[in-house]
Amino acid sequence: MVNLTVTGGSVILQSPVLPVMEGDDVTLLCKTKTTPSNLPAAFYKDGSLIRKQPTGHMTIQHVSRSDEGLYKCDISGHGESPSSWITVTGRPTTTTSPTTSTNMPPTSALSPYSTTLHLVIRVVCHVVVFCPYFISTFIVVSLYRLRAKENDPTIPMATATNAEQRLCEDYDDIGAVTSEHQF
Repeated sequence: MVNLTVTGGSVILQSPVLPVMEGDDVTLLCKTKTTPSNLPAAFYKDGSLIRKQPTGHMTIQHVSRSDEGLYKCDISGHGESPSSWITVTGRPTTTTSPTTSTNMPPTSALSPYSTTLHLVIRVVCHVVVFCPYFISTFIVVSLYRLRAKENDPTIPMATATNAEQRLCEDYDDIGAVTSEHQF
């Protein structure tokens, strides 16, 4: 349970923050900031005295909608706490449907059809998402490869062969010029 501590003066009222379910017990705690917390306190709802408690805490058992309201407490000689609103909500009702021959079939009878339909819808969604992605990726890669081939200045092999031939001829000329010296 989450409690709200409302402080404004020297007296503090602790009460639930969240709405309380009908039938639950609610404890309100009235204490001071400075002295021990077991002082007698008077509890009020919507400005009217509910009861005085010798220990500073009050439990409302089996709350109902009529317990919803603005609560505060007063410790004699110390003052009054700021007010705190307590909300009471109804319990969720569970109703059982009558068993007649016009009832829908049990959910287990619908399960295979709904599971198959769910699977088909899921596959179609994946295909619808995947196909455009795959096609666009294929087109982008193809365009990239085509553009890379157009921009590649390839040197023909014939040019390389002619250059090699000229180098070989130059070396032949160098080899033909030899000098022989005798001493």
